[in-house]
Amino acid sequence: MYLEGGKVLGPHGVRGVLKIEVWCDSPKVLAKQKRVFLTDKDGGYEEKKVVTASAAGDIVLMSLEGIEDRDVAVGMKGTVVYLHRDDIPVAKGQMLLADMIGLPVIDADTGVRYGEITEVVDVPRGLLYTINTPTGNVYYPSGKEFIREIDEEKGMFITPIPGFFD
Repeated sequence: MYLEGGKVLGPHGVRGVLKIEVWCDSPKVLAKQKRVFLTDKDGGYEEKKVVTASAAGDIVLMSLEGIEDRDVAVGMKGTVVYLHRDDIPVAKGQMLLADMIGLPVIDADTGVRYGEITEVVDVPRGLLYTINTPTGNVYYPSGKEFIREIDEEKGMFITPIPGFFD
């Protein structure tokens, strides 16, 4: 599985170094990668070895094997950089937002299954979950008062907000 790690903003200098906007939790996650993936013209993923990478504030400066001059780097502006799921470190008891897609959403007290998570968006006040229910999508907030437990095998157990699923 490939996950979006960031987007090329343009070149940095004249030697093909890319300036990348980071879409990971931290620039350090992207800067520590040994390889990244770019989409090819057939829609597949082409592996590129990371030669150097460093976090510079909220961006990453990265040089990739085979990209060695400014002209090539300029042409890559807007390119999405992907990471392989297996290359992303996840602490015990934690999970990636992408791993939450498809989890069932269950009432922690009654066991009623409301639907499943189809999207997780990081908004300024926390995460917002899109739950696909039989009657349509419901947008559910994160927070200890709303979510009792998230188990990557069993689902997300919630204390439903009155009226949300009526």
